Amino acid sequence: MDLTVVIVNWNTRDYLEGCLRSLEAVYPWLAGGEGPLALEVVVVENASTDGSAAMVRQHFPWVRLFDIRENLGWAGGNNQGLKAAMGRYSLLLNPDTEVLPGSLEVLVSFMDAHPEAGAAGAKLLNPDGSLQPSCRSFPSPEGVLWEATKVSRLFPHSRRFAAYRMTWFGYDRVMEVDQPMGSALLLRRAAVDAVGLMDEGFPIFFNEVDWCYRAKQAGWRIYFVPDARIVHYGGQSTSQVRPQAIEESHRSMVRFYEKHYRGRIPGPIFAVITWMIRYSAAGRIARAKRGR
Repeated sequence: MDLTVVIVNWNTRDYLEGCLRSLEAVYPWLAGGEGPLALEVVVVENASTDGSAAMVRQHFPWVRLFDIRENLGWAGGNNQGLKAAMGRYSLLLNPDTEVLPGSLEVLVSFMDAHPEAGAAGAKLLNPDGSLQPSCRSFPSPEGVLWEATKVSRLFPHSRRFAAYRMTWFGYDRVMEVDQPMGSALLLRRAAVDAVGLMDEGFPIFFNEVDWCYRAKQAGWRIYFVPDARIVHYGGQSTSQVRPQAIEESHRSMVRFYEKHYRGRIPGPIFAVITWMIRYSAAGRIARAKRGR
Protein backbone atom coordinates (compact mmCIF):
# COMPACT_ATOMS: atom_id res chain seq x y z
CA MET A 1 0.00 0.00 0.00
CA ASP A 2 1.47 3.35 -1.06
CA LEU A 3 -0.82 5.73 0.76
CA THR A 4 -3.45 5.87 3.48
CA VAL A 5 -5.69 8.93 3.47
CA VAL A 6 -6.86 9.63 7.03
CA ILE A 7 -9.92 11.87 7.43
CA VAL A 8 -11.20 12.82 10.89
CA ASN A 9 -14.79 14.05 10.79
CA TRP A 10 -17.01 15.90 13.25
CA ASN A 11 -20.39 17.18 12.03
CA THR A 12 -19.28 18.11 8.51
CA ARG A 13 -21.33 15.56 6.58
CA ASP A 14 -21.77 17.56 3.37
CA TYR A 15 -18.10 18.54 3.19
CA LEU A 16 -17.01 14.97 3.97
CA GLU A 17 -19.21 13.70 1.15
CA GLY A 18 -17.66 16.24 -1.24
CA CYS A 19 -14.17 15.23 -0.15
CA LEU A 20 -14.84 11.53 -0.69
CA ARG A 21 -16.46 12.18 -4.07
CA SER A 22 -13.39 14.16 -5.14
CA LEU A 23 -11.19 11.21 -4.20
CA GLU A 24 -13.47 8.76 -6.01
CA ALA A 25 -13.50 10.95 -9.12
CA VAL A 26 -9.71 11.22 -9.27
CA TYR A 27 -9.06 7.61 -8.22
CA PRO A 28 -12.00 5.57 -9.56
CA TRP A 29 -10.30 2.31 -8.65
CA LEU A 30 -11.06 3.06 -4.99
CA ALA A 31 -14.51 1.64 -5.68
CA GLY A 32 -12.97 -1.53 -7.12
CA GLY A 33 -9.97 -2.59 -9.18
CA GLU A 34 -6.35 -1.52 -9.33
CA GLY A 35 -4.64 1.71 -10.30
CA PRO A 36 -1.12 3.13 -10.54
CA LEU A 37 -1.31 4.45 -6.97
CA ALA A 38 -2.23 1.92 -4.31
CA LEU A 39 -4.22 3.81 -1.72
CA GLU A 40 -6.89 3.38 0.91
CA VAL A 41 -9.14 5.87 2.69
CA VAL A 42 -9.79 5.75 6.43
CA VAL A 43 -12.54 7.91 7.94
CA VAL A 44 -12.53 8.33 11.71
CA GLU A 45 -15.99 9.45 12.81
CA ASN A 46 -15.75 11.55 15.98
CA ALA A 47 -19.31 11.18 17.33
CA SER A 48 -21.05 13.41 14.78
CA THR A 49 -24.79 13.98 15.16
CA ASP A 50 -25.47 14.84 11.51
CA GLY A 51 -25.58 11.33 10.03
CA SER A 52 -22.03 11.38 8.68
CA ALA A 53 -21.33 7.73 9.50
CA ALA A 54 -24.55 6.52 7.85
CA MET A 55 -23.74 8.58 4.75
CA VAL A 56 -20.30 6.99 4.47
CA ARG A 57 -21.72 3.48 4.88
CA GLN A 58 -24.41 4.08 2.26
CA HIS A 59 -22.45 5.86 -0.45
CA PHE A 60 -18.80 4.91 0.06
CA PRO A 61 -18.51 1.23 0.99
CA TRP A 62 -14.84 1.29 -0.05
CA VAL A 63 -14.00 3.54 2.91
CA ARG A 64 -12.59 1.97 6.07
CA LEU A 65 -14.89 3.61 8.61
CA PHE A 66 -14.02 3.83 12.30
CA ASP A 67 -17.18 4.99 14.07
CA ILE A 68 -15.64 5.88 17.43
CA ARG A 69 -18.90 7.11 19.08
CA GLU A 70 -16.94 9.69 21.11
CA ASN A 71 -15.12 12.86 20.19
CA LEU A 72 -11.42 12.12 20.47
CA GLY A 73 -10.41 15.49 19.02
CA TRP A 74 -8.34 15.99 15.88
CA ALA A 75 -5.21 14.50 17.44
CA GLY A 76 -6.91 11.46 18.92
CA GLY A 77 -8.88 10.79 15.77
CA ASN A 78 -5.80 10.99 13.58
CA ASN A 79 -3.94 8.70 15.96
CA GLN A 80 -6.68 6.11 15.46
CA GLY A 81 -6.25 6.45 11.71
CA LEU A 82 -2.45 6.36 11.83
CA LYS A 83 -2.48 3.19 13.91
CA ALA A 84 -4.80 1.54 11.40
CA ALA A 85 -2.96 2.82 8.30
CA MET A 86 -1.40 0.26 5.97
CA GLY A 87 0.36 2.71 3.64
CA ARG A 88 4.00 3.68 3.45
CA TYR A 89 2.69 7.23 3.81
CA SER A 90 -0.34 8.68 5.55
CA LEU A 91 -2.09 11.84 4.40
CA LEU A 92 -3.86 13.70 7.19
CA LEU A 93 -6.72 15.29 5.26
CA ASN A 94 -9.47 17.54 6.55
CA PRO A 95 -13.02 16.63 5.47
CA ASP A 96 -13.61 20.17 4.16
CA THR A 97 -11.22 19.60 1.24
CA GLU A 98 -11.29 18.46 -2.37
CA VAL A 99 -8.30 16.68 -3.87
CA LEU A 100 -7.29 17.87 -7.34
CA PRO A 101 -5.99 15.44 -10.00
CA GLY A 102 -2.38 14.37 -9.69
CA SER A 103 -1.84 15.87 -6.25
CA LEU A 104 -1.42 12.69 -4.26
CA GLU A 105 0.90 11.20 -6.88
CA VAL A 106 3.05 14.35 -6.64
CA LEU A 107 3.32 14.04 -2.86
CA VAL A 108 4.17 10.34 -2.94
CA SER A 109 6.74 10.82 -5.72
CA PHE A 110 8.33 13.72 -3.85
CA MET A 111 8.65 11.70 -0.65
CA ASP A 112 10.06 8.72 -2.56
CA ALA A 113 12.72 11.02 -4.03
CA HIS A 114 13.53 12.63 -0.67
CA PRO A 115 14.13 9.95 1.96
CA GLU A 116 15.18 12.62 4.46
CA ALA A 117 11.64 14.07 4.38
CA GLY A 118 9.48 13.11 7.32
CA ALA A 119 6.50 15.12 6.08
CA ALA A 120 5.28 17.26 3.20
CA GLY A 121 2.49 19.79 2.93
CA ALA A 122 0.34 20.47 -0.12
CA LYS A 123 -0.59 23.86 -1.56
CA LEU A 124 -4.02 24.83 -0.24
CA LEU A 125 -6.42 26.79 -2.42
CA ASN A 126 -9.59 28.67 -1.54
CA PRO A 127 -12.76 27.54 -3.36
CA ASP A 128 -12.29 30.39 -5.86
CA GLY A 129 -8.81 29.07 -6.73
CA SER A 130 -6.88 31.76 -4.86
CA LEU A 131 -3.99 30.87 -2.60
CA GLN A 132 -4.63 29.95 1.02
CA PRO A 133 -1.47 30.57 3.09
CA SER A 134 -0.63 27.32 4.83
CA CYS A 135 2.95 27.42 6.14
CA ARG A 136 4.37 29.00 9.27
CA SER A 137 7.58 28.94 11.19
CA PHE A 138 7.64 27.60 14.72
CA PRO A 139 6.42 30.29 17.16
CA SER A 140 9.78 31.40 18.51
CA PRO A 141 9.76 34.04 21.28
CA GLU A 142 10.96 36.67 18.81
CA GLY A 143 8.33 35.71 16.25
CA VAL A 144 5.54 35.89 18.82
CA LEU A 145 6.81 39.29 19.96
CA TRP A 146 6.64 40.73 16.44
CA GLU A 147 3.13 39.30 16.02
CA ALA A 148 1.84 40.62 19.35
CA THR A 149 3.24 44.11 18.78
CA LYS A 150 1.97 44.06 15.15
CA VAL A 151 5.45 44.82 13.83
CA SER A 152 4.93 41.88 11.47
CA ARG A 153 2.08 43.78 9.78
CA LEU A 154 4.31 46.78 9.20
CA PHE A 155 6.94 44.62 7.49
CA PRO A 156 5.02 41.72 5.88
CA HIS A 157 7.83 40.96 3.44
CA SER A 158 10.55 40.77 6.08
CA ARG A 159 11.87 37.30 6.78
CA ARG A 160 12.69 38.42 10.30
CA PHE A 161 9.68 40.46 11.39
CA ALA A 162 7.15 38.32 9.50
CA ALA A 163 8.88 35.05 10.32
CA TYR A 164 6.02 33.37 12.16
CA ARG A 165 3.25 33.69 9.56
CA MET A 166 5.71 33.67 6.62
CA THR A 167 3.80 36.40 4.79
CA TRP A 168 6.92 36.92 2.68
CA PHE A 169 6.64 33.44 1.11
CA GLY A 170 5.24 33.19 -2.41
CA TYR A 171 4.18 29.51 -2.34
CA ASP A 172 5.62 29.07 -5.82
CA ARG A 173 8.48 26.66 -5.14
CA VAL A 174 9.45 23.61 -3.12
CA MET A 175 10.85 24.77 0.20
CA GLU A 176 11.85 23.28 3.50
CA VAL A 177 9.51 24.69 6.15
CA ASP A 178 8.71 24.22 9.83
CA GLN A 179 4.99 23.54 9.96
CA PRO A 180 2.66 23.10 6.99
CA MET A 181 -1.02 23.25 7.94
CA GLY A 182 -2.38 19.90 9.05
CA SER A 183 -5.35 20.19 6.66
CA ALA A 184 -3.34 18.22 4.06
CA LEU A 185 -0.13 16.90 5.59
CA LEU A 186 1.64 13.79 4.32
CA LEU A 187 3.61 11.80 6.92
CA ARG A 188 6.17 9.08 6.28
CA ARG A 189 5.41 5.91 8.22
CA ALA A 190 9.07 5.55 9.24
CA ALA A 191 8.99 9.09 10.66
CA VAL A 192 5.79 8.38 12.60
CA ASP A 193 7.37 5.23 13.99
CA ALA A 194 10.44 7.21 15.05
CA VAL A 195 8.77 10.41 16.31
CA GLY A 196 5.56 8.93 17.68
CA LEU A 197 1.89 9.76 17.21
CA MET A 198 0.17 13.11 17.73
CA ASP A 199 0.28 14.41 21.31
CA GLU A 200 -3.35 14.22 22.44
CA GLY A 201 -2.64 16.94 24.98
CA PHE A 202 -3.17 19.16 21.91
CA PRO A 203 -6.68 17.89 21.03
CA ILE A 204 -7.52 20.31 18.20
CA PHE A 205 -4.76 22.86 17.62
CA PHE A 206 -0.96 22.77 17.57
CA ASN A 207 -0.83 18.98 17.40
CA GLU A 208 0.73 19.07 13.93
CA VAL A 209 3.01 21.91 15.05
CA ASP A 210 4.16 19.81 17.99
CA TRP A 211 4.63 16.75 15.75
CA CYS A 212 6.62 18.73 13.17
CA TYR A 213 8.76 20.25 15.94
CA ARG A 214 9.53 16.80 17.34
CA ALA A 215 10.26 15.48 13.86
CA LYS A 216 12.76 18.24 13.12
CA GLN A 217 14.37 17.75 16.51
CA ALA A 218 14.82 14.10 15.53
CA GLY A 219 16.55 15.08 12.27
CA TRP A 220 13.70 14.76 9.75
CA ARG A 221 13.04 17.48 7.17
CA ILE A 222 9.64 18.92 6.30
CA TYR A 223 8.75 20.39 2.93
CA PHE A 224 6.10 22.43 1.14
CA VAL A 225 5.28 20.97 -2.30
CA PRO A 226 3.35 23.45 -4.51
CA ASP A 227 2.45 21.06 -7.33
CA ALA A 228 0.23 19.10 -4.95
CA ARG A 229 -2.95 21.19 -4.88
CA ILE A 230 -5.94 20.73 -2.61
CA VAL A 231 -9.01 22.96 -2.23
CA HIS A 232 -9.69 23.78 1.43
CA TYR A 233 -12.95 25.36 2.57
CA GLY A 234 -11.50 25.99 6.01
CA GLY A 235 -12.61 25.79 9.63
CA GLN A 236 -15.91 23.98 9.06
CA SER A 237 -15.76 22.07 12.36
CA THR A 238 -14.22 24.74 14.57
CA SER A 239 -16.52 27.46 13.21
CA GLN A 240 -19.38 25.69 14.96
CA VAL A 241 -17.80 26.61 18.32
CA ARG A 242 -15.73 29.66 17.38
CA PRO A 243 -15.13 31.35 20.79
CA GLN A 244 -14.23 28.00 22.35
CA ALA A 245 -11.98 27.24 19.38
CA ILE A 246 -10.09 30.53 19.79
CA GLU A 247 -9.61 29.86 23.50
CA GLU A 248 -8.41 26.31 22.80
CA SER A 249 -6.02 27.54 20.09
CA HIS A 250 -4.28 29.93 22.45
CA ARG A 251 -4.33 27.44 25.33
CA SER A 252 -2.58 24.97 23.04
CA MET A 253 0.02 27.57 22.06
CA VAL A 254 0.77 28.18 25.75
CA ARG A 255 1.09 24.43 26.26
CA PHE A 256 3.45 24.24 23.28
CA TYR A 257 5.63 26.85 24.98
CA GLU A 258 5.52 25.02 28.28
CA LYS A 259 6.48 21.77 26.58
CA HIS A 260 9.26 23.02 24.34
CA TYR A 261 10.53 26.38 25.63
CA ARG A 262 10.27 26.33 29.43
CA GLY A 263 13.82 26.11 30.75
CA ARG A 264 15.29 27.13 27.38
CA ILE A 265 14.49 30.83 27.70
CA PRO A 266 14.77 33.12 30.78
CA GLY A 267 11.80 32.98 33.15
CA PRO A 268 10.75 36.64 32.72
CA ILE A 269 10.74 36.30 28.91
CA PHE A 270 8.71 33.09 29.17
CA ALA A 271 6.20 34.86 31.42
CA VAL A 272 5.87 37.84 29.07
CA ILE A 273 5.40 35.65 25.99
CA THR A 274 2.69 33.48 27.59
CA TRP A 275 0.94 36.61 28.90
CA MET A 276 0.89 38.09 25.40
CA ILE A 277 -0.64 34.87 24.04
CA ARG A 278 -3.39 34.92 26.68
CA TYR A 279 -4.02 38.64 26.17
CA SER A 280 -4.39 38.12 22.42
CA ALA A 281 -6.83 35.25 23.07
CA ALA A 282 -9.02 37.39 25.32
CA GLY A 283 -9.33 40.08 22.64
CA ARG A 284 -10.16 37.61 19.87
CA ILE A 285 -12.75 35.80 22.00
CA ALA A 286 -14.46 39.08 22.86
CA ARG A 287 -14.61 40.05 19.18
CA ALA A 288 -15.96 36.61 18.22
CA LYS A 289 -18.75 36.86 20.80
CA ARG A 290 -19.72 40.33 19.64
CA GLY A 291 -19.90 39.02 16.07
CA ARG A 292 -22.53 36.42 16.91
